Parts: sequence; C-alpha cells; structure tokens
Amino acid sequence: MRFVLASASPARLAVLRAAGIEPSVIVSGVDEETVASRLPDPSPSELVTALAMAKAEAVARSCDIATITHGPQAPEDEGAEDAEDAVVVGCDSMLAIGGEVVGKPATVEVARARWAAMAGGTGELLTGHAVVRVSGGEPVAVASATRSTTVRFASPTEAELDAYLRTGEPLAVAGAFTLDGLGGWFVEGVDGDPSSVIGISLPLTRRLLAEVGVSVVDLWRGGQE
Repeated sequence: MRFVLASASPARLAVLRAAGIEPSVIVSGVDEETVASRLPDPSPSELVTALAMAKAEAVARSCDIATITHGPQAPEDEGAEDAEDAVVVGCDSMLAIGGEVVGKPATVEVARARWAAMAGGTGELLTGHAVVRVSGGEPVAVASATRSTTVRFASPTEAELDAYLRTGEPLAVAGAFTLDGLGGWFVEGVDGDPSSVIGISLPLTRRLLAEVGVSVVDLWRGGQE
C-alpha cells in the first residue's frame, strides 16, 4: 500500500514523516479558482473540502499513479489489475477571520493587512481533507471531511512584523502564518488539533483512511517493510 500526498507543502510532508509515513509526493496542478467558481455559494467548510477532493482526485486519476504503484521496473505486460493499492490524500487550508475566509496572501501588503486584523484576536483555521483509495489503477473509494481549529494570535510589534514579512514565509501559507515555523513566535495557542493547523490533521486522516478500508498502522514505515 502506497501513501501519495497530493500537495507540495513541505509542512504536510514533515508532519507525515514525523508520524512514521514516507509518502510519495505528486502535485495536482488543480486550478483552485476554477474549482471554487463551480460551487454555488459554498460554506468555508464546503470550499476547503471541495478543493482537497479536487486535488486528491486529480492525482488519483493521473498517469503518475501507475508509476508509483507498479514501480519504474514493472514488466510491460503487467496489467493494471495487478497494481499495488495506493491511497491519495489531498488537503486545503484557509483561515476564517472577521467573517472572511482567506487563503495565501501572496503579497506583503495583503499579509500586513491580514495581521492587522488577526493580532491579539482569534481565527478559525479550516483544513479540508480528502482520501481516495486506488486499486487496479482506478479510484475505488473516497472519504472527506474538514477539521476546524481555533488559533489565538499574539500582537507582534511593528518591528517584529516587518521582520517576519521580510522572510517571505507568511506570503505562501494560508492565513499568513505558520505554527511550525517563524510564525510560531506570534501564536499564543491553539484550541483543537495542532497538526491540522500545520496542514494535515493526523487523527482526521486516520479516520478517513479507515473509511476507505486502510489501517494507518499498515502505512507506517515499519508496516511497509
């Protein structure tokens, strides 16, 4: 059984590795704006779950899965039905604050405005999760859900915020902060699942894997030997 992470996030990869899984990584290339535009007035939870599912399904249906499951040295006449099973996990995170759901700020100006709204307050970090089980080269089962965690923010000084913005870290992450990086200095605490704030909830992923018939212990490095 192979575990495929449909994300380029180094934070999600680090969480999984620390938890005993060495995933294969395939970036979905999904256009998030296109996916969102097809949803009729979605709730924040519906939006992040739909984006996570779109990423997982895109990777599950990609030709790269065959390479991962069979391996590069597979015999040419080996049929798809003999392919090793795989589970593909996709995630998407957004921060709900002040009645607005926000993703990656991309620019210093937007990140600064986000922190002006967040400092000294709280936000809800929503992470959508989707799991697709692949067998014989085809998706055979799916499961999805969203985990919400309350984040309590500190109030960085102007000099601290300027220095943080100069690092570039907050520009490429949902909500303009990290828990496991430099942004952790400015988070007072979380109420809920810390791993979900980092990018992938271990307890929720475990439950979703069980829903598609996979035990997480079978995915641990020791269980794959």
